[in-house]
Amino acid sequence: MRMPMPKRLVPSIISVLAVSIFAAVAAHAQARQPGAVYDFDKPNEKPAPAPKRDLSGVWEPAKGPGAGIQGKGALNMGSCEYKVPGVPYTGYAYDAKAPVPDCLKPSKEPPYTALGRQTLLSHIPTEGYRMVASVLTNDPVPACNPQGFPRIVLHDFRTSRIIQTPQNVVILYEFNKKWRVIWTDGRELPKNPEEPTWGEPYPPESRWWGYSVGKWVDDYTFVAESNGFDDRTWLDSAGLPHSDALRVEEKYHRGDAVHLEMTITIDDPKMYTQPWVALDKLSLRLQASSLDIPEEECAPLETEEYNKQFAKPAADAAKGK
Repeated sequence: MRMPMPKRLVPSIISVLAVSIFAAVAAHAQARQPGAVYDFDKPNEKPAPAPKRDLSGVWEPAKGPGAGIQGKGALNMGSCEYKVPGVPYTGYAYDAKAPVPDCLKPSKEPPYTALGRQTLLSHIPTEGYRMVASVLTNDPVPACNPQGFPRIVLHDFRTSRIIQTPQNVVILYEFNKKWRVIWTDGRELPKNPEEPTWGEPYPPESRWWGYSVGKWVDDYTFVAESNGFDDRTWLDSAGLPHSDALRVEEKYHRGDAVHLEMTITIDDPKMYTQPWVALDKLSLRLQASSLDIPEEECAPLETEEYNKQFAKPAADAAKGK
């Protein structure tokens, strides 16, 4: 007997695989993460001052559960511009009679090198102005390959938990239940990002999540640097590329007792002529320590079912036009 598609399947696979119409439905369908508190819940709030040198806790996008969903590419460099004013990063126009999706090539793009643009064009994404149905993509994520860092925060960023120890900062992410370690014990990044290693006894190896070190630059600002990435990952869902020379800066600024701002800067001289900001001061809100972080997994069995029910029919319909 064939079992019906489980209810938890739809939001998880849609967030990973859907073409813009399904991603938009998913983003609007969830008003809040169960148990979470957002800024709109406390419009007259006057937060207490920020504690010094403290990032720990459960954090949720402050403006709502969809504030960190970047379906059309990195939030500060979205791969979509609208003919009709639209709902950002969904492909939907505010005007219900406008074309859906209404997504054009943006006027603002990263500063590509010749190799960067060539690599971009070799990527066939399911999001942005070059979007295709997921059965036609060469994006590694729909097949449930690791999305790595920084894509974990430039794709479907939701609830996270930050844990501080004397040696490191550990970040736990909702999407695919992944984690990263940012070392604060004084070690330096690998000197050769093409053959990265922490040194003996560790052999050189590129990593999906890179190598990360961090430090406090003042009492309220923590800065991490990462390199040594596996260049088979993409930066975002719109196909922005990176090479093995990628270096990522992530900055966390604690503005008050309940808010934390996250900024991501990309520096890859092989792909881009200068550093550029991919995520600019995304506001996160501190949640109760008891907030449960739900599962959001990419499962090959569910991918197959999604392609059968949604992606293949969408691709067939596109061919028939």
